[in-house]
Amino acid sequence: MGWVDSVIQPLMMPLSLTPGVPGLPDKRRHTSVEGIFPMSATASVATRHDWSLAEVRALFEQPFNDLLFQAQTVHRAHFDPNRVQVSTLLSIKTGACPEDCKYCPQSGHYNTGLDKEKLMEVQKVLEAAAEAKAIGSTRFCMGAAWKHPSAKDMPYVLEMVKGVKKLGLETCMTLGRLTQEQTQALADAGLDYYNHNLDTSPEFYGNIITTRTYSERLQTLTYVREAGMKICSGGILGMGESVDDRAGLLIQLANLPEHPESVPINMLVKVKGTPLAEERDVDPFDFIRTLAVARIMMPKSHVRLSAGREQMNEQMQALAFMAGANSIFYGEKLLTTKNPQAEKDMQLFARLGIKPEEREEHADEVHQAAIEQALVEQRESKLFYNAASA
Repeated sequence: MGWVDSVIQPLMMPLSLTPGVPGLPDKRRHTSVEGIFPMSATASVATRHDWSLAEVRALFEQPFNDLLFQAQTVHRAHFDPNRVQVSTLLSIKTGACPEDCKYCPQSGHYNTGLDKEKLMEVQKVLEAAAEAKAIGSTRFCMGAAWKHPSAKDMPYVLEMVKGVKKLGLETCMTLGRLTQEQTQALADAGLDYYNHNLDTSPEFYGNIITTRTYSERLQTLTYVREAGMKICSGGILGMGESVDDRAGLLIQLANLPEHPESVPINMLVKVKGTPLAEERDVDPFDFIRTLAVARIMMPKSHVRLSAGREQMNEQMQALAFMAGANSIFYGEKLLTTKNPQAEKDMQLFARLGIKPEEREEHADEVHQAAIEQALVEQRESKLFYNAASA
């Protein structure tokens, strides 16, 4: 029996059935993994930190349905499959970044027509955070186009963290490379997550970025973990990388001493003026495969369906959730690129039976009311077909 078969075979065992109704799953709520899956199945979703390229290749090479079945099984062992974590991302300092990331419209190396903006005032950031909470976000992420934060900017950044925390939101920042002292200062201010993507495999990295080394990125992640913060780190698909590069990225993340709590998988948003503007589109099934493999390799992490959702239809997003994605960015923009509007997300959630994860009572009521209104509008639309009235 091969390695893939040894993983899949236990998962093919039948779930418990509803007494007296052959073939129907038991709908009773289970409180443990063992209650949902046979013991042999739970053994296959153990957290690992020793993945090899051959093993990850084998995952990618599975038939699509087998891969999705395995990913969904792993997902259900650790998460409610119908809950999605919702975050909002705000650009607190835009443009003129000294890094030369070939995918990024904020790089000062490329002419993308993006206006340079200074660091936002703390009060304006807090107002945006309050709006994000009102529409249902539980985490507020703040991004600055820097190689690293300067000493003069750090006091303002720390005040932003403290202010957003007081609103009852989780906090996340992405500010570039950090020193150990800056990392500790952010942790002391109450920052929950720090985002620092690896972007791609070590082997392909030099084709995309030359102004920051891979080891520098890994060092920042080490500082973040040592300071007691949670890690948000993932990568981008569609930059011309191979399947082995996608596998290599996931191996780097999964073989860290602790898995990142959040793993954003981005689809390249091609922006005119950047070197990757004419890159070939990612095959949708290849993108879904990568999400599924990420879910299997990092079973307890939130896998975020991140940049590129504006280019995805609803069917592709639904497949992404089936593959184990359980986090999204919510709102009209991801830093400087478009993101599906909140109303569209609400409609899709309603159609799929998905609810936001871990909402505070008031925010949940606001969000649920918006979903119900979206459903009403959808039913009143001429494009809505009501089978019950046919």
